[in-house]
Amino acid sequence: MTTLEGTPNPEAPNPQLPIVQKLRIRYAKRGRLRFTSHRDFARAFERAVRRAGIPIGFSSGFTPHPKISYANASPTGAASEAEYLEIGMTRPCDADQVREALDSALPDGLDIVDVVVARPGALADRLEGSSWEIALPGVTGDHARSAVEGFLAADEVLVERMMKRGLRTLDCRAAVLSLSARSAETSTGPCAILAVVVRHDTPSIRPDDVLAGLRSSGGLELEQTPIATRLAQGPLDTDNGTVGDPLAFDRDAS
Repeated sequence: MTTLEGTPNPEAPNPQLPIVQKLRIRYAKRGRLRFTSHRDFARAFERAVRRAGIPIGFSSGFTPHPKISYANASPTGAASEAEYLEIGMTRPCDADQVREALDSALPDGLDIVDVVVARPGALADRLEGSSWEIALPGVTGDHARSAVEGFLAADEVLVERMMKRGLRTLDCRAAVLSLSARSAETSTGPCAILAVVVRHDTPSIRPDDVLAGLRSSGGLELEQTPIATRLAQGPLDTDNGTVGDPLAFDRDAS
């Protein structure tokens, strides 16, 4: 790593090149790579940065770290089309070239979807909610719709989740802005598909929490392991329960 005098704190141990550009990246976790944990992805991404020769910045100090900020990663086991991170660059780069280089350096299933030059404002502040699709193999559409009706009719749906500080009770109904079910057919039989939009509270309500709520309030019975896919996350339109593009503001300036 190259050091440079004239950084904001040149007297710090191992001063680094200054950040001159920030890039915001949307990536996807697909297929079997949905089982990649956040820590696994972080290691894979840092290796991809090195392979691609991306001029990423590093922190100063005795143990410099790459300037990568992750935002609201999906749970392990969930697929996603809308994961986000931000990187700091030591020289300006073309966003499309960075996307191609990083995508080529990552394994299939961890795919770079979009890269834009960041404008002012925190990316995390734009991630107000998520749109999820949850496939329920072996569950009929009628059974899923009945469970959804019971869930939506409730004023409060309490579920429990084990967290770092112990078991915590959460109201998953309050975070759900919209929820519907439809029927689908697969080669192995019926499959219900849930479409759900959730607000990002603290802590955020996960697909597993919604399913637990559907079991307790709507009597949902699962035949096989559900598969959750995050389709979008970004600013919420609470009037119609939709999720917008968090990079639109950055993209409009380019």
